Amino acid sequence: AAIGRVVEAYWLKDDKTIIYNQTTDGYLNWFSIAADGSSPEKQHTFDQRNNRHIHLNTGKTAGVYLSGRDELRLIDLTTFTSSVLVKDEFWAIQNDVPQFGPDDRHILFTAYRNFERDIFVVDSQTGKLRNLSSTAITEAGPQWAPDGKSVYFHTHRTRPAYPYGLQDPDIYRMPLSPTDQQPFRSREFDALFKTDSVKGSPSVSIADTNLMKYIENIGPTPGSQYLLHVSVKDKQTILLVQSNHDEGKYALWKITLSPFEKPKTEKITDAENGISQIVLAEGKYFALIAGHIQTLDLSGNKAEKIDLKHIFRRRLADEFRQMFYETWANLEENFYDEQFHGIDWPAMRDRYAAYLPFVKKRADLRRITNDMLGELNSSHIGFNSSGEEENVFFKTRTQATGIVFDEQDPWRVKRLVKDSPAARSATPILPGDRLTMVNGQPVDPTRNREQYFALPSLDEEITLQFDRNKTPVHVLLHPISMQSLRDMLYDEWMDACQQRVDERSGRRIAYIHMKNMGGPELDRFLHEMVSEGAYRDGLILDLRWNTGGNVHDEVLRFLAQKPYLQWKYREGKLTQQSNFGPAAKPIVLLINEQSLSDAEMTAQGFKALGLGQLIGTETYRWIIFTSGKSLVDGSFYRLPSWGCYTLDGKNLEMTGVAPDIPIPNTFKDRMEGKDPQLDRAI
Repeated sequence: AAIGRVVEAYWLKDDKTIIYNQTTDGYLNWFSIAADGSSPEKQHTFDQRNNRHIHLNTGKTAGVYLSGRDELRLIDLTTFTSSVLVKDEFWAIQNDVPQFGPDDRHILFTAYRNFERDIFVVDSQTGKLRNLSSTAITEAGPQWAPDGKSVYFHTHRTRPAYPYGLQDPDIYRMPLSPTDQQPFRSREFDALFKTDSVKGSPSVSIADTNLMKYIENIGPTPGSQYLLHVSVKDKQTILLVQSNHDEGKYALWKITLSPFEKPKTEKITDAENGISQIVLAEGKYFALIAGHIQTLDLSGNKAEKIDLKHIFRRRLADEFRQMFYETWANLEENFYDEQFHGIDWPAMRDRYAAYLPFVKKRADLRRITNDMLGELNSSHIGFNSSGEEENVFFKTRTQATGIVFDEQDPWRVKRLVKDSPAARSATPILPGDRLTMVNGQPVDPTRNREQYFALPSLDEEITLQFDRNKTPVHVLLHPISMQSLRDMLYDEWMDACQQRVDERSGRRIAYIHMKNMGGPELDRFLHEMVSEGAYRDGLILDLRWNTGGNVHDEVLRFLAQKPYLQWKYREGKLTQQSNFGPAAKPIVLLINEQSLSDAEMTAQGFKALGLGQLIGTETYRWIIFTSGKSLVDGSFYRLPSWGCYTLDGKNLEMTGVAPDIPIPNTFKDRMEGKDPQLDRAI
């Protein structure tokens, strides 16, 4: 078994024993140990599944935790025996921590319904289960009110979390009974004169009605708010939230709810790099912010970092072994296809683990781990790792200028890339100019020209000298990266396609190419669609060479719009509603063998919605939606966890998307400036 790493650790009720989860053969299991080292660690679960997200009851006699993809379990902290309380679709990633109620009986948790989280409560004694939210959008991060009369959570009320993630959530309070829970001043006044009141343990009672009708928004609404912790002090309920409502920067905020007063929101500290955990212990608050433990002073609204001093010695051989097994185990638990593409995944673990004794450096670990992952023959997969022991300074940066030199005469200028530094030079560079000097260094025509443009850093300026009919011409440029130049060359190709469509259609057809399915490209698509696309008679949407992303739903929703009525101002022109109706006009979608990932989702959705013809070649077969996890040293591996299927159940990773009209573009076509796919689309 590989040496494990610990992820969670908690004190037990004797204040001498710690319960923690640690990996064994890559899977997290529960252990305990005496904090003073007086007794060795004891392993209490032996599962081939990840046991995580434990929450202890008030007396620390029991815990509730998630196990694998489908189990909510109870653990007795005296005998350390576990039992399954609920089986449901929890997923083995992207979970909320289940939570004992203030009565130590009812347990709050979330489970997935149609990719979205709902909030549930289960009675740990009777097993009675109740879905509190039951919507088609995600409610997440639920926390009990300390009095057990309500539940707090965050959500966006109308926008699902998938496929884009939870966007702009707000904090809400759900009363567990529709009765008026607001305090009455008269009762508060009478309570001042009572001396025989006895406080008991809070009880939890949940009304049998639709409680989502009674939720109320708490705190700020601009930006995104994520609930982290709920507590009570002196009749005030305190919510600690991570929010970016102030100038878009994330910080830790305190929302104070007091009887007869409006909620008060106050900033505690900046938290741009994230808040991992907040703990209340003996009246003191502690937070893990950006990897540092900090104390929180809620009365003064400030945080102070605790400086930790410790000795931690690493053995890379043990660390590499642990990371190998953890990567394998989490792929085993989360890979989207339960048949593992026909591969015997345990056999692959054993086959590649045999090489672990011969791993001498991190590059060896990368190779055997990626070779093992490669056996799955899956897209969206991989393992990345780097360490300080590999840090060697050796790099070059190309000082790209946008000058395209003649292939037969490599020192003579052939042309300039549009919008490049060379094309915008105050001193014009002309075709036929011959390069003679770079940064004051005469060039040697017998050597590789590019060596003069490769330096250890990308400099702010570069000086060039050309010979123009035996006259020296001096040029000063701001160089750019090679990737920026590639983008400009890509834009030139797009402009050529646009010109081709405009000329051959008499500007009647709109042409839009999307390089990828990311946010900036979505914005550009929408800008084009509300300008050129709105006023032309048809559309060619080009997804060839599209590298994917995650905006298919936005693109398809826009394209699927149709007019449904007309309106006009008095004596004005009739205008349609909705404002945009792309689906009422002919649309052609271009795809090819390098349309991949989210481009394939878009292409299949386009076909299923009947929006138009697909022209080109079959797509790449590279479409699984993915997450990922970090390992103990910051190494990272991807988790292809969600398969993508047609409405009749075909796996797009295996089938891709076929065009309605197959048209190849050959290498010879591209060399000769031909584009039969675009011509057929026109």
